Amino acid sequence: MFENLQSRFTSIFGKLRSGKRVDERAVKEAVREVRLAFLEADVNYQATREFCRQIEEKALGVQVLAGLNPAQQVIKIVYDTMVEMLGGERQKLTLMPGQQERIMLVGLQGSGKTTTAAKLAARLRQDGRKPILIAGDIHRPAAIKQLEVVGHQVSIPVFAMGTDVDPATIAKEGTKKAKADDLDTIILDTAGRLHIDEQMMGEVKRVRESWRPSLTLLVVDAMVGQDAVNQARHFHENLDLDGTILTKLDGDTRGGAAISVRYVTGKPIYFAGIGEKLSDFEFFYPDRMASRILGMGDVLTLIEKAQQAVDQDQALALQKKILENSFTLDDFLSQIRNVRKMGGLGSLMSLLPGMGGNNMMDELDMEEEEMKHVEAIILSMTPGERNDHRVINGSRKRRIARGSGTNMQDINRLLKQFVQMQQMMRAVAAQGMAAGGKGIKGKKVKMSKKIMKKMQGMRGMFPGF
Repeated sequence: MFENLQSRFTSIFGKLRSGKRVDERAVKEAVREVRLAFLEADVNYQATREFCRQIEEKALGVQVLAGLNPAQQVIKIVYDTMVEMLGGERQKLTLMPGQQERIMLVGLQGSGKTTTAAKLAARLRQDGRKPILIAGDIHRPAAIKQLEVVGHQVSIPVFAMGTDVDPATIAKEGTKKAKADDLDTIILDTAGRLHIDEQMMGEVKRVRESWRPSLTLLVVDAMVGQDAVNQARHFHENLDLDGTILTKLDGDTRGGAAISVRYVTGKPIYFAGIGEKLSDFEFFYPDRMASRILGMGDVLTLIEKAQQAVDQDQALALQKKILENSFTLDDFLSQIRNVRKMGGLGSLMSLLPGMGGNNMMDELDMEEEEMKHVEAIILSMTPGERNDHRVINGSRKRRIARGSGTNMQDINRLLKQFVQMQQMMRAVAAQGMAAGGKGIKGKKVKMSKKIMKKMQGMRGMFPGF
């Protein structure tokens, strides 16, 4: 996510820190590079100009805060301005308890409206709401069936009347059904088109005027870049949007849509779709998103993911093993399973400060299919081999490969990744427990140069925050 911008901002901030002083010339040079970074990321031109104007104005006119050097002060100004542009504080949907609320989702075909409808319903149910999905897209082939499938996956009821009924009628009848079943949150999936056209806009306007939703939310594909701005502007002018939901944010390497949409509409971004799974749906936090875009990581989201996936007793037991330097392949397998629940190692590492946009963790990353192979390999080992990987010699590797349906190269790759994970964990524990290079139980912690470089990169990346 946002690889291009993260790389550019890491470079910009690095130059600021390495300079002998931050004067007007240095500020103007940084602003120029920010402008280029935004334009390359397909950020709206007006949003880019306003962002750079504010940075330059604040950086040249502000007093340096206590505890921050001039470079850190400029970085803080960039961060604060980014947060403000993305909306400031997180905005919550205003749904009245005990009252029936109607949410209308609009957007172009392919933006992810149908899947988003199910994700939103599942999220609102966590907040105590009782949602129902209404299939109002009568034009796209299989749209109704898709909504029924995703609705079933999240155990949310779906109301449909086929493709021969007017969408406004479907919305009204669905509302009656919701009232009869004592459901308080109605989410209407409307039809989209491949391009914005008058026929499409006329239909959604007619449905909106007839149905009178509590909230009209635009679903925008973050990967379309500058076109997302045109969509947002056009829909807002015609429907007076209440907010937006960004989808496919995990595939948005540039970041232009996330920055531009909020600026163009002036309306909050409520949620972000960050993957294909129905659980890949987050609240949109402007401060956390700004931190990701600027390469500062998103530790709060990382903690929340871990809390949802990892049992507290298991976490304490793992912490003890790390401190005692007794982390085994069984523990490694357990952590891989937890990582799969949280979206993958690459996704998690991108939330750490300084780890996004620079490929620092590529050699430790694993795809879903590779994780399955790793699980098969470890389960093909004996308890003794899982407890001490050093006993695994050539003949044992051949036996494990046969048992897991893999090859010797796969076994060697797994053992290398395991050793690297051990080194990382030992280094983290050593940093927390000892000083002067002494590690656990007074022993030196030996690490490869690559691992040491990565650990150093994780420290002191963005002081002052």
